Amino acid sequence: MKIVINRDFGGFGLSDEAIRMYLTRTNQVWEEEVRQPSGMTLFWLDKANDKLFWDGDINRNDPILVEIVEALKPKKASGQYASLKVVEIPENVVWEIKENDGMEHIAEVHRTWY
Repeated sequence: MKIVINRDFGGFGLSDEAIRMYLTRTNQVWEEEVRQPSGMTLFWLDKANDKLFWDGDINRNDPILVEIVEALKPKKASGQYASLKVVEIPENVVWEIKENDGMEHIAEVHRTWY
């Protein structure tokens, strides 16, 4: 199984080009792109109902996401504060993404008690 993670401090994020590709490939129509002073672009799916696209909602093992990151290469697919990487793990692993200040790794889920 392939999973996309962020390997830099700052957090997961896609480039504008990667977001456009994802929206197109998933048949989502966006009404408007608004560039913010911060450099971030907002992709309005439904401006009348305040519905924005947020890349954090994408399942990290989404095959379309994985294909886009592999096709664009991590440098072009990564957002402003991200350094994306596709990691492959065995299919039968129950996994979760762990992070520290935005830098992520994949961990196998196991039992924990406190």
